[in-house]
Formats: sequence, structure tokens, C-alpha cells
Amino acid sequence: MLSKRIIPCLDVKDGRTVKGVNFVDLRDAGDPVELAGQYAQQGADELVFLDITATHERRKTMIEMVKSVARQLNIPFTIGGGITEIADAEALLNAGADKISINSAAVRNPKLIEELAKAFGVQFVVLAVDTKFIDGKNRVHLNGGRLITELETETWIKQAEDLGAGEILLTSMDHDGTKAGFDCGLLSKVNQMINIPIIASGGAGSMQHFTEVFQKANVDAALAASVFHYGEILIPDLKQELKRNNIPVRI
Repeated sequence: MLSKRIIPCLDVKDGRTVKGVNFVDLRDAGDPVELAGQYAQQGADELVFLDITATHERRKTMIEMVKSVARQLNIPFTIGGGITEIADAEALLNAGADKISINSAAVRNPKLIEELAKAFGVQFVVLAVDTKFIDGKNRVHLNGGRLITELETETWIKQAEDLGAGEILLTSMDHDGTKAGFDCGLLSKVNQMINIPIIASGGAGSMQHFTEVFQKANVDAALAASVFHYGEILIPDLKQELKRNNIPVRI
């Protein structure tokens, strides 16, 4: 049985790590390069860096930060934000990133998923999906959650898998930052529809929430931000707790 992965997420704005609630009210959480090093030492399996205003401000992700992170890390890391073409992804890969995450650009140009998968391999392409439950449907949101679309989340994820996405990073905006637990219902539903790994995101507030999302939704990885950034949950403690609950993890 494959080990379940624990992934700290660093939302980066203007070179600093930030964290909000339901995608707003951002506050500072430290230097991303320093935090990355700490998480690697603690036993994180991977890291995700999201330049949360890159798409909104039409900026490219920070190549220099990627180089700095790559110099310190011995675990895989994913970079997202402002990637709109092959050249953007290539620059990040050359700077040391292991995977790239695309979101808004993929919705606007679904063929980008196919192009990236062909150029670098499906394992390199993570599709990030920000979803919110509106009028009885799960709807995809773009530009850091600022822009609602007509796309239904489940339909879009299935299409993305067919186009060559290698992994889905699914964030419930309704749960994000609330510390009330992951959206296990939606995650379980999506997981039964597709054959690629799912990273659960949005809502982690306790170690029990991680246990629940692995047991109830059988996701491949669980991602969180503030509970790790502010020391509310330490990764070694979390992994011991998961192990006690018979969830396979790398210790």
C-alpha cells in the first residue's frame, strides 16, 4: 500500500508566506525559503508553493525563490501561479521545481494540460481546482477564488484527467482556513471518478481531520497551511497519530 503524503502549502505573496480564511484576510506567516527547510527537516513528504497573486496581477512566478528552495530541499516540491505556457513551466523546472501546478490558465486553455503533459510527462502536471458549493453545484473558481465560472467541478476534473493531468489538488473554498475539517464528501466522490492521485486541501484544523480524510475519502495526500505555519500541528506528531490509526506514512 502506498504511503499517504503530508504536504505543507506555502501561499506566497510579494516574497512572503501568507495565510487567510476563505481566501481573504491574509496575514504574514514567514519567509518561504526558511519555512521550506524547516518542513523538510520535520518530515514533510512534499511541499507546494502557490504564488497566489501571480495570475491576478499577470505576474510570473518567482524563479529566484524556486532556485533558493531547490538548493535547500531534499524533498519534491510543486510551484503554481501565473503559469500560462510551456516556457513558464520550463523555466520553473530548470530552476529546480519537481512539478508545476496550473489552475486558471488551464480552464481558459484546456489544451495547456495536454501540451505540458506531452512536453514534460503527466507526473509533472498538477491541476489545482478551487471549488465552492453554489446553488446545489460544486463550481470551479479562478484567479485565487475571485472569479466564479459555470464549470462544474466534477466535470472539469474528469476532463483534465483525460487531457493528461497527473494529479489533482482539490481545495474546498467553503472549508479553507476554517479548521473545521476537509470536505470528505466531495473528495470521496471525485476520488471514485478518477484514476489519478488527489491532494485534499482546505479545512485542516486537527490531527483527527487528517485521519478522517484518509479513512473516509481515501485521498493520496493531505495538504494544509496555517496549522503547520503557526506550529499548531507538528508533522512528526501527525505522522505518529496517522500510524496509530493504521494509515501508512513515511516516518
